[in-house]
Amino acid sequence: MKKIFEIALGIVTSIGGFLDVGAIATSAEAGSIFGFQLIWAIILGTICVIALVEMSGRLAAVSKHTLAAAVRERFGFNFFIIPLLAEIFVDFLVLGAEIGGVCVALQLLTGISFQFYALPVALALWLLIWYSNFGVIENGVSLLGLITLVFVVVTCKLHPSLTEIGSSLLPSLPREDTAHYLFLVVSILGALISPYLFYFYSSGAVEDKWDEGHIGVNRAVATLGMSFGSIVSLGVLIVAAMILKPKGIQVDSYEQAALMLTETLGYWGFVLFALSLGIACFGAALEVSLDTAYIVAQTFGWNWGESLKPKDAARFSLVYTVFIFLASLLMVFGIDPLQLTLFSMAITAVILPPVIVPFLVLMNDKLYVGKYRNGWISNAIIIFTMGLAFILAIVAIPLEIIGG
Repeated sequence: MKKIFEIALGIVTSIGGFLDVGAIATSAEAGSIFGFQLIWAIILGTICVIALVEMSGRLAAVSKHTLAAAVRERFGFNFFIIPLLAEIFVDFLVLGAEIGGVCVALQLLTGISFQFYALPVALALWLLIWYSNFGVIENGVSLLGLITLVFVVVTCKLHPSLTEIGSSLLPSLPREDTAHYLFLVVSILGALISPYLFYFYSSGAVEDKWDEGHIGVNRAVATLGMSFGSIVSLGVLIVAAMILKPKGIQVDSYEQAALMLTETLGYWGFVLFALSLGIACFGAALEVSLDTAYIVAQTFGWNWGESLKPKDAARFSLVYTVFIFLASLLMVFGIDPLQLTLFSMAITAVILPPVIVPFLVLMNDKLYVGKYRNGWISNAIIIFTMGLAFILAIVAIPLEIIGG
């Protein structure tokens, strides 16, 4: 019964990790411009992230190593310094975008410019991390993310054509605006296959003291949880395609995206969109902040853990304190949250190769995973994802310039 509860809770709270400002922004823009055509990209990204998240959890449960610690130990510090610096840079951009998402949600509800909320939101993030424990952040805050199911409810009310959805499961290029279409493909995949998910998930598994008895729990949480989050992302895309696209409204700002729920739910649709955006981004901001502190502390062998008192993990606490403050300055200086989000998702795609390549070695190394090594299907998924990651890394910046 305890493990059933862990699975159920893990599935629900996975929304907080899967659905963030990147997933909302890219899905909304994709639906408003290209209708159902980019559903396949969400499905592809979901399959890849399920596999990699499951491996991150399996590695942690069997070896008692986080992903960052295992890569540093197996490949050496000199190798890991490259993905470490890249991940810190991307986490900085993503955290700024997540804080921006919360600020925009407050702006939508109050009419006060998002810039004025940046430092108060950053303070709220810091206070929660400083005074709470991992369980509160993982479960308590993430549970509020259930409000995002409003996109699934509205999708059901709109009765989308299953034939049209089915025809969008295979990639197809549009006749116009191809560069923007490809840019959104890169952004969607960058938003879904986010490296911070793997580092955070494995760190959480170690914090929760997972062992080999949690292999089944891990598989269920990774598969069902990420799928659950994917359904919400698909809901955002489908609602945008059915409400905004026919009206010619392209999502260039969150104010435009907020209109997608008003036709069906009226004023409360606007409120629910703002709450969904704010809560999803706040939960993701907590995870990104912790992720940065995790990987830095694990790289240098410092004490780390959200369940430790700040004085017992002083350098770990210092990292997320400084990181949150600096990221909030991006919003104080007035950088557009939506544009920062799309840019950071494209940059995320650039750093994927050095993050994904170590999976192939670690998940086949008996010293780390013993009898729980990858089978041929898992290895095939890693190899495919590696190839995809290299392609995305090559095309991300050119597409950012041409179609972003």
